[in-house]
Amino acid sequence: MPHRDGGPHPRKDPRYDMPLSLENLEEVFSGCVDYMERRVYLNGDRERTTTVCYLLGMTRNERVSDYILRPLAQDPALSRVPEGELFSHLQYGALYNLAALRRDKLDDVVNDLILGSCALFFPGRQDVLTFPVPTEEKRGVGEPDNEPALKGSRESFVESIRTNTAMVRRHLKAPDLKIREHIVGRQSRTMVDVLYLEGIADPETVERVESRLDELDIDGVEAAGNLEEYLTGNLATPFPTMAFTQRPDRLCQALLEGRVGLMADGLPLAWMAPGTIDQFFRTSQDRAYHWLAASALSLIRYLCAALTLLLPGLYIALVTFHPEAIPSKLALSIVAAKQEVPFSTVFEVLIMLLAFEVIQEAGLRLPGPIGATVSILGGLVVGNAAVEAHIVSPAVLIAVAIAGVAGYTQPSQDFGNALRLWRFLLAILASLGGLFALALGCAALIYHLAGLETFGVPYLAPFTTGSQNLRGHPSLIRLPLPLLKWRDGAVHTKNRRNQK
Repeated sequence: MPHRDGGPHPRKDPRYDMPLSLENLEEVFSGCVDYMERRVYLNGDRERTTTVCYLLGMTRNERVSDYILRPLAQDPALSRVPEGELFSHLQYGALYNLAALRRDKLDDVVNDLILGSCALFFPGRQDVLTFPVPTEEKRGVGEPDNEPALKGSRESFVESIRTNTAMVRRHLKAPDLKIREHIVGRQSRTMVDVLYLEGIADPETVERVESRLDELDIDGVEAAGNLEEYLTGNLATPFPTMAFTQRPDRLCQALLEGRVGLMADGLPLAWMAPGTIDQFFRTSQDRAYHWLAASALSLIRYLCAALTLLLPGLYIALVTFHPEAIPSKLALSIVAAKQEVPFSTVFEVLIMLLAFEVIQEAGLRLPGPIGATVSILGGLVVGNAAVEAHIVSPAVLIAVAIAGVAGYTQPSQDFGNALRLWRFLLAILASLGGLFALALGCAALIYHLAGLETFGVPYLAPFTTGSQNLRGHPSLIRLPLPLLKWRDGAVHTKNRRNQK
């Protein structure tokens, strides 16, 4: 039974079922203080007029004045153009603008004005001319915050989608780079672009991405999750299934591997699909360092992922259920430190993990100077003061600190957050059944990851044959670049060879 307060769900098409006229356009934008009209006499002739409509702030005033209004008001050639040819004369060259669009539907004119165009209405005509003159006010291109560039390009995506596609074009000058636009959101009308290299990307993957975009029927795309959760469909997992980046060079590398890029206007990032688990362990600097150093750092990231995931649960299992597996001197040291602690090992570990998360969240949400102060105070209270007050033992503090710091080595914050959630679950399982329950939890994690896929590619495809594509190079280490003859084996591509 539908909710009594629910309105109609199907999208109304056309949105405004009215004839195209100046009066109906005024009705659509009634109550909008930024809607402007300007009546213009063509070359001062009061008998020949036009009305210029635009939204203040969405158009660039200088362009409207110099490229539209000045020729209309001052060009003497307009007086010699017959009335029947005036519309075509303005459409095909009398006004100094790169594009001139003829519109005969009210929906199209409304959308053009929202996107930064101005519209010319002529008395007695059922069609209008719209000229794109959008403002270029935007944040300047800077360095990426989440992906620091130690050795490479320092450009970062911004909120303007056309600036972002231009940066990709500058990095990847291939004419095979295709960019397709989709409009998503009933209210936001957000431009979402799909980028891929024709002849390299899998056409089926491109079709899947575009079909899911076309199926989206939501109010707006104002946050990254509005696209990620709808496109991937994997809602029962905390693990990200589409990698994102702030760097144009990293997106271009993904396109060269055969992946499909995704951008949304207003979001300073790009997604790379399909997502596989090895993407979340890569950094943009892996191809900048020497291959031996890059391989060692890659192995360290995988090791740190295992540490942050298993160390708290392993400590609980060994101390609570299997003390005989601990070296004698270490066991005696742990027992001596726990003599004055009134809480169980499980409670110590869980309370320290929770305190660690609280401090981290407080440091992220508060302003910079205050956040740093809270982090220092929290470290002193939760660390030294907690040990001296005999609330937790030093061994627990060390284990939780190592696990927390190891989690910061993950290049993807979304993947690190998923590891933190599973870390709590594995710690609880270890407190119930020791190493046996911890092993069962790890098996459940692998089973869960093996069941994930994005756009037809298994999540663990880099380490399996699930993609049915043979890998030309290993995933854990990076070979010298001259030996990387094949594209990523986890991705379906039309052309697998990337160099001679």
